[in-house]
Amino acid sequence: MNEFKISFRVSGRVHVMDLKGYLDAHTAPNLEEAFQKLIKEQRFNILVNCKDLAYISSAGLGVFMAFIEDVRAGGGDIKMSNMSPKVYNIFDLLGFPMLYEIFTDEHEAVKKFDAKKQSSK
Repeated sequence: MNEFKISFRVSGRVHVMDLKGYLDAHTAPNLEEAFQKLIKEQRFNILVNCKDLAYISSAGLGVFMAFIEDVRAGGGDIKMSNMSPKVYNIFDLLGFPMLYEIFTDEHEAVKKFDAKKQSSK
């Protein structure tokens, strides 16, 4: 069985989830629990750093779709960063760049959250 880990950290007012390993049907429930935890705590500015994500299946992609409406209803968003070309191609093939902002660098994504905060004042 392939390994999958999620770690959490905070960058300003953004809650960063670092994904590592293989996100597939067996490990997708771990990501679901992570999103549920953040939403329950009303942490709606979520950045998913995919730097160490080696693989994602359709089950993993489905988790992102399952929570985006709840996060946006809470006034936040899910942004993604640091994808390998292999992982990005899977997201791109299914049209995710039209629904989610995907950044090459985590710092750019955090700046985008901060810019949204400034424009909503």
